[in-house]
Amino acid sequence: MVTSCYGLSVAQLLEKANQSCPEKEVIYDGDRRITYSALHREALEVAIGLHRLGVRKGDRVAVSLPAWYEFIVAVFAIAKVGGILVPFNTRYREEEAEHILRDSGAKVVLFTKEYDGVNHFEQFQSIQKRVESLQYLITVRFYHSGLISYDELREAGVNQALPEVAIDVEEDVFSIIYTSGTTGKPKGAMLTHHNLVSSMINSCIGINIQTDDVFLHASPFFHVMGLAGILRLVGSETKAVILEKYQVEKALQLIEQEKVTIHSGVPTIFILELNHPNFSSYDLSSLRVSIMAGAPCPVEVIRRIKEEMGCPVLVSFGMTETSPILTMTSFEDDEIIQAETVGRALAGVELKVVDENRKEVRENEVGEIACRTEGLMKGYYNLPEKTREVIDEDRWFYTGDLGTIDGDGYVRIIGRKKDLVIRGGYNIYPSEIEEVFYTHPSVNEAAIIGLPDTVLGEVSCAAITLKEHADATVEELEQFIKQQVADYKAPDHIVIVEELPKTPSGKIMKFVLKDSIVKEKAVVLR
Repeated sequence: MVTSCYGLSVAQLLEKANQSCPEKEVIYDGDRRITYSALHREALEVAIGLHRLGVRKGDRVAVSLPAWYEFIVAVFAIAKVGGILVPFNTRYREEEAEHILRDSGAKVVLFTKEYDGVNHFEQFQSIQKRVESLQYLITVRFYHSGLISYDELREAGVNQALPEVAIDVEEDVFSIIYTSGTTGKPKGAMLTHHNLVSSMINSCIGINIQTDDVFLHASPFFHVMGLAGILRLVGSETKAVILEKYQVEKALQLIEQEKVTIHSGVPTIFILELNHPNFSSYDLSSLRVSIMAGAPCPVEVIRRIKEEMGCPVLVSFGMTETSPILTMTSFEDDEIIQAETVGRALAGVELKVVDENRKEVRENEVGEIACRTEGLMKGYYNLPEKTREVIDEDRWFYTGDLGTIDGDGYVRIIGRKKDLVIRGGYNIYPSEIEEVFYTHPSVNEAAIIGLPDTVLGEVSCAAITLKEHADATVEELEQFIKQQVADYKAPDHIVIVEELPKTPSGKIMKFVLKDSIVKEKAVVLR
């Protein structure tokens, strides 16, 4: 039972699984199949290698790798040596990577030579000259004279012993995960072993996880959902099929080939799959459940998953700072609840909705969602003032998300406070308008943003991507939306774009979208 993981450290999750099912397959990455015993052995060897380099309890070890099995090994190796994992985006350019390495005080970084058009080798060599704490560059899947390779690090730990490290699961930080940086510089959320493990247990209970479940991992590992997925995999002693890079058809092939039972990801992933021209040719009957997280999902998409993928949808809500999941719908919920809410609070989570003065509002009244949970971070690393802005003295965390809670505890997300568009004094909630656009047969994705206006203060703009071979015009979309919503909610501008800017986890970066629309003068502003 996954509940037996309660009180364990991250390292102990793998030790428990290794004792319970050593020969069970835990990872298939398209090239190799890895058992729990092999994963445990390799993690121990890498941990010993790190210890021989001088990594001790509390030292930060950065990992900038794609969704490779070495990332999973690194998670448990760092846990075994008592270090703190600092995962970050493989797409980060030098300035972004340097900020995280400098801010976290990372002692070691594991990286690959080049990825996503970024020369990591040159980048990290350059950064090391300026960041005093960064002592070791560990190369993964490539070799370079003068640098220690992952294979050498591992070999140094073969047939060696690792000193025991005492972990206080409630107090000791296991990971500093930097927020996606959709506004300003990323902040490092400090998550303890207890934060991550307790959140993992509660999400497993919500999913009603079975030991024969097979996950398709479609999120980057450096994102909090990726790390949560790794811990859920090992804590529940299940199997994961991992994709180095998400490709729609490859994902559909793997679901069929590996008999995937649990498919999770952001709405974008499901939209791409449902709209793929070869979608109907794949046998997806093994799917037991789809888990939706990371961004609001249009009602139409949820209904299509249930009808066309043939499995129920569990919609969840959470964030980096809460390890991450706070709420989830259940298998018993009816279609309206599944489609329109993000469910109720998981075990160990308290929720409330507050006004601008942080006073609790009435049922069904819109306000900011606040939570108190076992998964709540200790705080932002080196940012006590920023921490105090979002966590009060009673450990309530103010999420920045607008929503409502009804009499039965179901949470409806309206949108981010910063995404709210106030047009001439009227509040426009982007997700409400986006959902309407998703019912149009030609619309692939939709994003509503606010633009400055000298008369109304702010006006709304819809950025739309179209499905393949669709030929809808701006005029057609204008007529469509005007028939569906109140006049003040209908976007003042509609632009059709090739793609929407996103974080690696699939969240639409609305501030980037807004900047590009203004810069390119895609709409005429007053």
